[in-house]
Amino acid sequence: MAVVDSLLNSASSVALPGTARALVMAGKLEQKKAEDVFRKSQSSKNSFIAELINSGAISAADLAHTMSAAFASPLIDLDAVDPQRLPKGLLDTKLCQSLRVIVLAKRNNRLIVATADPSDQTTAEKIKFATQSGADWVIAEYDKLTKLVDATSTSTSEALDSIIGAPGDFEFDEASMEAVVDEQEEAATDVEDAPVVKFLQKMLLDAYGMRASDLHFEPYEHTYRVRFRIDGELREIASPPVSIKDKLASRIKVISKLDISEKRVPQDGRMKLKVGADRVIDFRVSTLPTMFGEKIVIRILDPSSAKLGIEALGYEKVEKDRILEAISRPYGMILVTGPTGSGKTVSLYTCLNLMNKPGVNIATAEDPCEINLPGVNQVNVNDRAGLTFAVALKSFLRQDPDVIMVGEIRDLETADIAIKAAQTGHLVLSTLHTNDAPTTLTRMRNMGIAPFNIASSVILITAQRLARRLCANCKQPADIPLENLVQAGFKEEEIDGSWTPYKPVGCSMCNNGYKGRVGIYQVMPISDDMQRLILADASAMDIAEQAQKDDVRSLRQSALHKVKIGMTSLEEVIAVTNE
Repeated sequence: MAVVDSLLNSASSVALPGTARALVMAGKLEQKKAEDVFRKSQSSKNSFIAELINSGAISAADLAHTMSAAFASPLIDLDAVDPQRLPKGLLDTKLCQSLRVIVLAKRNNRLIVATADPSDQTTAEKIKFATQSGADWVIAEYDKLTKLVDATSTSTSEALDSIIGAPGDFEFDEASMEAVVDEQEEAATDVEDAPVVKFLQKMLLDAYGMRASDLHFEPYEHTYRVRFRIDGELREIASPPVSIKDKLASRIKVISKLDISEKRVPQDGRMKLKVGADRVIDFRVSTLPTMFGEKIVIRILDPSSAKLGIEALGYEKVEKDRILEAISRPYGMILVTGPTGSGKTVSLYTCLNLMNKPGVNIATAEDPCEINLPGVNQVNVNDRAGLTFAVALKSFLRQDPDVIMVGEIRDLETADIAIKAAQTGHLVLSTLHTNDAPTTLTRMRNMGIAPFNIASSVILITAQRLARRLCANCKQPADIPLENLVQAGFKEEEIDGSWTPYKPVGCSMCNNGYKGRVGIYQVMPISDDMQRLILADASAMDIAEQAQKDDVRSLRQSALHKVKIGMTSLEEVIAVTNE
């Protein structure tokens, strides 16, 4: 103990901690370097040891051996310690994380505690206050200690150990989403939920990295699974223990500003995730009560997707020109149709982004607003509060708009107001759920809209699907019989050997031979001949025939063109389009 006494009596220009003084006395660290690291640790609010190891001034092994000799404490190799056999419940998990200590055992009224800093009297006092037991130090290497502390922090759900891993660089941007968590909500995410927080962050990190569009958290009677929708297909990613389902749901609700006490009805919310220093990803959250808990689906809404430009969406030149010509007109209605998940929202926002200029007043009514566009006045529809699409539209017309976007035309009242807006000098964009462009017109007629109003307001309809894009790294030519190509929709004169169909293979850079998705479009302007058919209350088949005469490709024809240029496979085309 003579070394310790000399340390305590040594003078320094800076009140260095005991660890720093021990290293200086042992010749492992220069006085000036110790002072610099200490000042830096104070400014960064890191521990001195953490700052010392991160600076590379000394290795974790050298530090541990020096501390063991200076403070006459035994040294332990934590690699030989089984985390599953450590005593549980002796010291609060959150306290272990903050203090960076591990309780190895208890003898009588003393705890055997692994630490990298035996000079820290504050830590000893906190442990004694929390446990009413004194601490006997055992010295451990800091990096191994940190690793073990993180591993044992998941003891609530040990089965998560293999799933959680490192949380990466993601941070919940709770300040930007103004998620104020009150004391009751804070209690819902106590120390027992630490692994759940890490697990959720890990899942969001993985989903973003794998370019998933949705995350599904699904509870069942004896199992719990997490699935990602990647390139349009659901894939099971993790099977955490079913015991975490309630805590995970509560955590998601807290950061999405939902009611954590309400589990009987569906809820919708939003949250944000900070990716790096200057990028934030939005998430739309939907909860659904099921037999065995709440199923939660999180939709990833990347704001940058609306700013990719129309070229990135997969429009052919003639289709792009038709779209650009329509949105340049001063008034009329543009409809985007397709099933859920077909990219309608991105198409609409891309058009809005093109029109978003200082001299244009744009208002949108959505349920909910998915992508934040600065410069666009976006309104969230709230049926329970009485703010329906129809009410929002009526209000828009008193707000001097140039462009109006309606998230979806669901009923006759909304359709009537939208059509009147299109007829009175406004450009209106909206969506409908129909199979293709011609059936959209008959769908509107079936809703009760007069043929004259349809013919005089609608200027363009685009139907779309998303097909998986072949991986450019591993795709290979496919040997497809002539009759199969003809059956799929190719004309015999098109199969002239000037092009080659490709098939998926699969490699380390893709998902089963596909990487990303490409849009398939049927862009149908309303020509004069088509207006006459609408006024005559023609069927969808008659309108489709006229569309062919107007050189409008069907969805299948548009998709087959993507096969000809090697962008997707014939199997994918048959799966996403039906004729």
